[in-house]
Amino acid sequence: MNFISPKTDFAFQKIFGSIHSQNILISFLNAIVYENQNIIQSLKIINPYNPGVTNTLKETYFDVKAVLDNGSTVIIEMQILNVEGFEKRVIYNLSKAYGNQLDAGQGYMMLQPFIALTITDFVLFENEKTQKMITKFKFKEETELFNYQDELTLMFLELPKFHKKLSELETLSDKWIYFIKSAPSLEVIPSLLGEVSEIEAALNIANKANLNNQELEELEKQETLIRDKKGQISLAIKEGIEIGREEGIGIGMEIGREQIVKQILRQIRRKFGEIAPEVQTQIEQLSLEKLDILGEEIFDLATMVDLDNWLAN
Repeated sequence: MNFISPKTDFAFQKIFGSIHSQNILISFLNAIVYENQNIIQSLKIINPYNPGVTNTLKETYFDVKAVLDNGSTVIIEMQILNVEGFEKRVIYNLSKAYGNQLDAGQGYMMLQPFIALTITDFVLFENEKTQKMITKFKFKEETELFNYQDELTLMFLELPKFHKKLSELETLSDKWIYFIKSAPSLEVIPSLLGEVSEIEAALNIANKANLNNQELEELEKQETLIRDKKGQISLAIKEGIEIGREEGIGIGMEIGREQIVKQILRQIRRKFGEIAPEVQTQIEQLSLEKLDILGEEIFDLATMVDLDNWLAN
């Protein structure tokens, strides 16, 4: 079996946002948003397209949007690459979606709580003291930390901070995160995942053999776009290396090289999370030529083990 990556918008929407996805999405939200508690029993998946109420407002589009049986609405976005303004975009999307609930003449009591769950394939909170994989934010009083209503919740799931192997999966959230992160590397449905009927259903949807030609074409378009964007980042790193070379020898070259190393280390941390000191030392000792190659190949490395193997070879 060959499974598509749930990380692309096409695949994520097909798995979690189709008319056949209600039970899958319920299981996923109970695992991630409600910490493995069986809180949500039913939901309604709705069109995630969110037009601006006037011509001056930007349109927004989420991967999945659903109204839950507790009255809350959840919007979910899968983000593969970190781009400029991403953090502000998340806040904008949540606040506009919350405000767009009301039609003219409706009172504010009609507003229902909103939860924005953002899944990132990069490390978003690099300087946190803890390596929490799932983080949750609400409006809180600055010193006493009590909530100002419970209307808006921002949640982030950072995939690079998840390091468990298949045999180490314990909770439902473990299994769902492993599915999103590792589905393309699977050749069959493992029994540990198959015992959760919703994950088994998600894997069957993700089975490439079950896609028609139009779906395969759309998937290829999105994967090509992602590769192009990664290539742009890789090119920026290479250009930085060339600038370092052009600065000449001695102090100028060393300063340029240090900047290149910092840039590559930053990309690695965003992709895999924290780096072991010995791995960082290995990277810092690479020649400009090797840094050039690593800058090109970094996005093809799926795990820290792949990086370790790259450095060893």
